[in-house]
Amino acid sequence: MKPRLLQITLSATSLLMLSQVQPLLAAETPQQGGDFIWGIETNPTTLNPQFNGQTKVELVQRAAFESLLARKADGSYIPWLATGYEISKDNKTYTFKLRHDVKFSNGEKFNAEAVAENFRNLKNLTYCAGSTLCVIGSRIAAVTTPDEYTVAITLNEVYSPFLSYASWLKLISPSSFHAADLKSGGTDIAGTGPFILKRWDKNQQIVFVRNPDYHWASANASHQGPAYLNSITYRILPESSVRTGALLSGQVDAIEGISGNDAGEFIDNEDFTYKSAPNTGTPYSLFLNVKQGPTQERNVRLALLQGLDVSGILKSIYRGHRIRSWGITSPIDPLYDNRLEGKYGNNPDLANKLLDEAGWTARGADGIRTKDGNRLSILVIQSQVTVRDQRDVLLEALQAQARQRLGIELKIRYVDPGTYFQFIKNGNYGSIANSHDDTDGLDLENHYLPISNGGAINYSRTDAPEVSRWLKQASETLDESKRKALYGELQDYAILQQALALPLYQPDDEIAAASYVHGIGFRAFRQIPENAYDIWVSKH
Repeated sequence: MKPRLLQITLSATSLLMLSQVQPLLAAETPQQGGDFIWGIETNPTTLNPQFNGQTKVELVQRAAFESLLARKADGSYIPWLATGYEISKDNKTYTFKLRHDVKFSNGEKFNAEAVAENFRNLKNLTYCAGSTLCVIGSRIAAVTTPDEYTVAITLNEVYSPFLSYASWLKLISPSSFHAADLKSGGTDIAGTGPFILKRWDKNQQIVFVRNPDYHWASANASHQGPAYLNSITYRILPESSVRTGALLSGQVDAIEGISGNDAGEFIDNEDFTYKSAPNTGTPYSLFLNVKQGPTQERNVRLALLQGLDVSGILKSIYRGHRIRSWGITSPIDPLYDNRLEGKYGNNPDLANKLLDEAGWTARGADGIRTKDGNRLSILVIQSQVTVRDQRDVLLEALQAQARQRLGIELKIRYVDPGTYFQFIKNGNYGSIANSHDDTDGLDLENHYLPISNGGAINYSRTDAPEVSRWLKQASETLDESKRKALYGELQDYAILQQALALPLYQPDDEIAAASYVHGIGFRAFRQIPENAYDIWVSKH
């Protein structure tokens, strides 16, 4: 009887277990359908992905636009729209083999000519119009199409960051280059992504619908075929408290850009999930102008670097939810050099000594230092469209501490894109606050090459020959250890020796979502929020 009793007991237990497991399995099986609403922080200035300079807008644009290669978490490259690539023996020609089964959302064929059109337009001065696109375009000698699904790009000289750029460049259809809304982006700009732009209500929301023909996701994705969601709406909610309230009240399904004060609403809350991850690229920094005003003086720049307690300010504002930056690139970049960590700052005695030595010894009635009748006043420019992560609060805290500790006036001015680019052009500022998410040395070239030689966002306006030499040598070798050593030399010079920039924090992204949301996360390597391709929602 024992075997029979054992069999009956097991059967009852199995039934009990099945009753518990079946709902769980059902919940974990991706469900098709649903209209998803995501509250986002940043209002896009353009939906043409090739002109985007707002890291936060990558989330939106990635829904519809894709690249030749994807990257794994370790930075290595894997196939996407290209099945593979080869680099010539002289390291100047990159040959990409393309998938045969891809098409743009407007029905145009994805082939070598379509890809070639994208890279050729990097050399089209009417199209690139002084942007960083022109900088890359100037490095291209020729673009050829050996056959319908092979494109070869030959460079003028060896340029090690090129593959990183090729994996970033989001491809648009050939007809898009003739669209009326080419520069601003819109429904006439077609990509190959899992969603198609349906409507852009500026300053309010951006609506995408599922691309029913999509079936070419990279291996980074958790599934193949069309997206699970019917549609995704990115609702523009610039205020952190408003985004938080919208998620807590069920008006949206997910948000990004969560302040340190609001993170506690979601962490360890069973009704929500919360995730965060640091970005790649250049940290948010005060780049100090070596050609204009008081920041022309090395001692003034060094005083800012040494005198401010950046770590204390970050802790106060972000409650431990941001990473203090010390160098010129992100800690998750393979080229990161950690030697400057903890090597400077929070030394007001040294900073004041440097200012005294520079002759800024007198003080006005308000405590601001003066010299020869001139106030120690520094104009700090912040683009309004890249105000994220409570940067306005951070700048105000730095402003207060610079006044109290050092007798330096930081005059903060928030400007629209047109005014911002005018300041960049004429150089009439003391500092520009900025970050950028490019990797593999592209971010460093953009920030530190002379403006006349491709430094499109060289806000310190340095033209030091040492800097140009290190950057050129780094770009001419594919040996990563050599490149890292050269960037280390640049970092020591740019920060400790010359204070061309005051690194503040490494931008990261935070996502909070309702518990019924599945598949939401970050892009491998760059770690900005991934698009909604793998997202699905369970019944709620």
